[in-house]
Amino acid sequence: MSKDWDAVSAAITTRMAELDMKQTELKERSGLALQTVREIQLNLQPRDRSKRTLTAMSEALGWPSDHLWLVLEGKDPGDPDAGDPVLTELAVLKDAITVLVDRVDAIERRLAADAE
Repeated sequence: MSKDWDAVSAAITTRMAELDMKQTELKERSGLALQTVREIQLNLQPRDRSKRTLTAMSEALGWPSDHLWLVLEGKDPGDPDAGDPVLTELAVLKDAITVLVDRVDAIERRLAADAE
């Protein structure tokens, strides 16, 4: 089976955007050379890389160590954030804030209508 370096590139770019991470920060966290980070993220040199390299990038991006290797192999690594209690709590808080915003909007509409 061929390696899907485009998928690896897309996964890295998406995750870096989610984390608001720059290439230099990924370089520092992964311990890889900046040129290696650039080549893999931008898919400039699609060639075999060591599993250690993809492991370092995966972990630097907050993923399980085999995440990018699975992406490269065309396998679904699953959602590494599924079941994260912090993300679950954030979702609950987001829903509560949405309800509050909707209530404030309704009150403001009523007040505006009463003022007319």
